[in-house]
Amino acid sequence: MSTTTENGVGGSRNPSGEKTYKKTTSSALKGAIQLGIGYTVGNLTSKPDRDVLMQDFYVVESVFLPSEGSNLTPAHHYPDFRFKTYAPLAFRYFRELFGIKPDDYLYSICNEPLIELSNPGASGSLFYLTSDDEFIIKTVQHKEAEFLQKLLPGYYMNLNQNPRTLLPKFYGLYCIQSGGVNIRLVVMNNVLPRSVTMHYKYDLKGSTYKRRASRKEREKACPVYKDLDFQDMHEGLYFDADTYNALMKTLQRDCRVLESFKIMDYSLLLAVHVLDQSPKEGCEPGQAGGDGKRPVAQRVLYSTAMESIQGDGKAAEAHTTDDTMGGIPAKSHKEEKLLIFLGIIDILQSYRFIKKLEHSWKALVYDGDSVSVHRPGFYANRFLKFMSTSVFRKTLSKSAISSSLVLCDRATCNDKAPFIPSSNMCSYHLNLIKCDIRYLSGGGY
Repeated sequence: MSTTTENGVGGSRNPSGEKTYKKTTSSALKGAIQLGIGYTVGNLTSKPDRDVLMQDFYVVESVFLPSEGSNLTPAHHYPDFRFKTYAPLAFRYFRELFGIKPDDYLYSICNEPLIELSNPGASGSLFYLTSDDEFIIKTVQHKEAEFLQKLLPGYYMNLNQNPRTLLPKFYGLYCIQSGGVNIRLVVMNNVLPRSVTMHYKYDLKGSTYKRRASRKEREKACPVYKDLDFQDMHEGLYFDADTYNALMKTLQRDCRVLESFKIMDYSLLLAVHVLDQSPKEGCEPGQAGGDGKRPVAQRVLYSTAMESIQGDGKAAEAHTTDDTMGGIPAKSHKEEKLLIFLGIIDILQSYRFIKKLEHSWKALVYDGDSVSVHRPGFYANRFLKFMSTSVFRKTLSKSAISSSLVLCDRATCNDKAPFIPSSNMCSYHLNLIKCDIRYLSGGGY
């Protein structure tokens, strides 16, 4: 079985059935990750705390770990390798910003075997999850690692100003050199806890061109759907006003940050857990893969969805329990109680020349406004519009419904929606009233 991508960096399986990546077995790669991070984080504890300086973003530390061991490194059963750590002091600061202590980071990554996850995307990357559910380790291409290095100063400034974010939280960037190949890795927050069954999962871009899950994807036990699938399956996800406003404010801020970095083609990874609904038969809990088991009394420690959108974290604490795992409470249009888990993913794509060519060609053949690849500013605006209108919606309380039952006219309506003469109101208010009537009749939104 082979999953090698066109650029040759994808995974495949050797004759014994073990998955390989750049001709390195998965077991050797996992072992090297744990040995390398164990050494570099342990070595970092001897360095005093201080403010991060500009030059810290460009530091690369390297250590050689031979299989027979050395005065500095332990012996191991894997091929000799060199382990590189990028910007160690800067990433230590990022981890501290999110309350991750060095001992906890080491324990999560090095104490138990890493869990290999299936990858629904086309990147060919390998994904590993720590056994306590806290961290994702992803292989990245050279260009992605290089781009992240360039982002670090701006990323640092943004986190200082806005620690509440749905952007990926990067905790470390590393490179393993062995057998003449380089395998680059990034450690990030885990968006989808395995202990919560995700009944629906989506990769949303705000685009409509070919944004439907393939037949092969739909045949999986837990498929990852796309934008058109969401519109077919849901009539929006409803939040109370405060939560909706906090969510949209966070998304708007994050998209403007990405636009300033000329980043595009990112997605919103969205997962929906339906409360009081049993797991779908054969469906894997959480983020594709794993056995769904979680240590007794273990709860999510860092970076929950609710915490990511709350300004001061106080409201988040009320919702972050062992049962909710930090999911955001919501309702479906059928009044089903939901927990929402989400995060922005795939941000290491800059709007480079190849992307400009791709968009120009697609725009000639198809509707340029519907394709996924677009200019960063247009991409951000389209992404936000789709999320704020088609995906996330604000619950209207019954006490507030009467305020919406006000007819508008061409002179007073500022919604810029088409005017419907027969109804003496714009299409926006007409649809709003229809929704209100359905709500009052018990049909939900």
